[in-house]
Amino acid sequence: MVHVWPLALHDGELTLRPLRRRDRAAFERLRERNAEWLRPWDATDPEHGRRAPDFRTLRRWSNEQARLGTSLPLVISVRGRLAGQITAGPIQYGALRSAALGYWIGRDEAGNGVVPRAAAMLIDHLFTELGLHRIEVTVRPENAASLRVVEKLHLRPEGMRRSAIHVDGDWRDHLVFALTAEEAAAGSLRSGMLRRLQREFPPDTPTT
Repeated sequence: MVHVWPLALHDGELTLRPLRRRDRAAFERLRERNAEWLRPWDATDPEHGRRAPDFRTLRRWSNEQARLGTSLPLVISVRGRLAGQITAGPIQYGALRSAALGYWIGRDEAGNGVVPRAAAMLIDHLFTELGLHRIEVTVRPENAASLRVVEKLHLRPEGMRRSAIHVDGDWRDHLVFALTAEEAAAGSLRSGMLRRLQREFPPDTPTT
């Protein structure tokens, strides 16, 4: 399996791609406009609070990690406009061959089925192109929208991790959901996550 960067994945009007230098103004506006919307779910630094890296630093870190193959940080673009981000990372090889998935979406596109499609596209890539064995998503129990995403993707619940991630200024419990390559190759998933999602939820059916 070959790790390719830069990477772009497409499904109709939906594109997952790297953050570009010319995205700065649109990205900063999107984050500013959705600051309160995202605050309860954004990871925070226990030492430095809410201070986020500036755009240039974020883009540099993202590209460095992607070139090393330790993560796939992608923006979610809908009809050419930035809508959010989705990241697979850390990507671990060797005996683990696993990755965790994280994502956020702006309020304007929430409820339009963008996140499940983006996650399904990236999961298909991680299994078929990178040869990973396990994909994991962690969700705060209070995050109903994200719980709906993992439900639509049929990820298997594995239980609770206590005080797992520093979010919104404190250590928060997270529910764990996962899918293995064996599960993805069985039954209705044989044709891929995205194909099954499209069968179950046609484009005019909101899925969060």
